[in-house]
Amino acid sequence: MKKLLLLILIPLFFSSCHDEPSYQNTLYGNFDALADIIDRHYCFFSDKNIDWNEITEKYRKELNEETTVLELFVICARMLDELQDGHVNLSSRFSTSYYRNWWSEYPQDFNLRTLEEYYLDFNWFTTSGIMYKQLPGEIAYMYYPSFSSVISESSLDYIFAILANSRGLIIDIRNNGGGMLTNINTLLGRFIDKKMIGGYIMHKTGPGHDDFSEPYPVEYQPAAEGHIKWNGDIVVLTNRSCFSAANSFVAVMKQLPNVKIVGAKTGGGGGMPFTSEIPLGWSVRFSACPILDADKNNIEYGIDPTPGCEVHASEEELSQGYDAILEYAISLLKDNPLPYPDEEEE
Repeated sequence: MKKLLLLILIPLFFSSCHDEPSYQNTLYGNFDALADIIDRHYCFFSDKNIDWNEITEKYRKELNEETTVLELFVICARMLDELQDGHVNLSSRFSTSYYRNWWSEYPQDFNLRTLEEYYLDFNWFTTSGIMYKQLPGEIAYMYYPSFSSVISESSLDYIFAILANSRGLIIDIRNNGGGMLTNINTLLGRFIDKKMIGGYIMHKTGPGHDDFSEPYPVEYQPAAEGHIKWNGDIVVLTNRSCFSAANSFVAVMKQLPNVKIVGAKTGGGGGMPFTSEIPLGWSVRFSACPILDADKNNIEYGIDPTPGCEVHASEEELSQGYDAILEYAISLLKDNPLPYPDEEEE
């Protein structure tokens, strides 16, 4: 343990010169390698009006011959924070940097304990990482906390069979930090009956900050024949902590005519992440491919709720068992007729 501590705290002395054209395992070599990787491959410089040369020059001046490994990590992490991107991380064996301000300066608008106790009554079904139940008033409810949980087609068949006789469906993705984009198609496939273009993606074609390909359409397919579909109204609940794949899901769902987005603006994360490495062995992850919505708008900054549907849930109300966002969604659906009327009424 003492040896590890010394390795972190001692200055960076390596056997090569930092002014060589290739990036060597030196103090300045590692810093310059990191700066160059971001310069060549990061995809939001122009969108965010970032002067990367000015930023790298500012932080490079903080280096000196006495700079330790730990100090280098902190300086590099602070430099990367200037990108204001939750997809950007610097990872070493002792820490991983992370830009938290994309969500930390906003209200949470959600409390899991309030949901479990006051709305689900500590009693719900769970499959494929989805908590689901029919709420009072015959409102179907699904809580999906992470797109990292793989959704199986058979699980969705069970969910929609059990929730079928409901007035509407609430899909709650508050606090969903993202995960696998493939889960979007699996879930979306239950709500569409024909192929649709849900958005676009571009990739870098050169080292210039604006060297991009033409937008390439991202297509989504309806679920295969035989799987249960949902044809009724849908309300998607969002907060600032919806990020990455969750953000993309909202952008696609917002296009459907029977869907309303209720809650707060999502946290964004509209860049496909890519990973590289600097000579010291640290990995750096960054946004490399911009993802656009169906109108070719950048979704890096988040998705707004449906007009008139921005709602916030205060911490005080949540602590007392009242979720204003969920209550508003229920109010939108509670007067809908049931999809299967009784035979006597037909």
